Amino acid sequence: MSPLAPSSSPEPEPPFRPRERILEKQRYFQSVHKPTYLKGRYDMVTSVAVPLALAISSMYLVGRGVYNMSHGIGKKE
Repeated sequence: MSPLAPSSSPEPEPPFRPRERILEKQRYFQSVHKPTYLKGRYDMVTSVAVPLALAISSMYLVGRGVYNMSHGIGKKE
């Protein structure tokens, strides 16, 4: 048998971390109601305010373009 082949021992491999510690961390993260990507101090600015500002400004520009096209404003002669 090759030394690199997995041995078929009857005992299972020991866990990487204790199960109690994993369950404790799961309980902690599931009890917090904020999403995990909004945990930091300034994360609300980068993940909510910036996309909201981009969406509002793009909607304004599209609306202004539609208004100008429908009224014939800004056409080149």
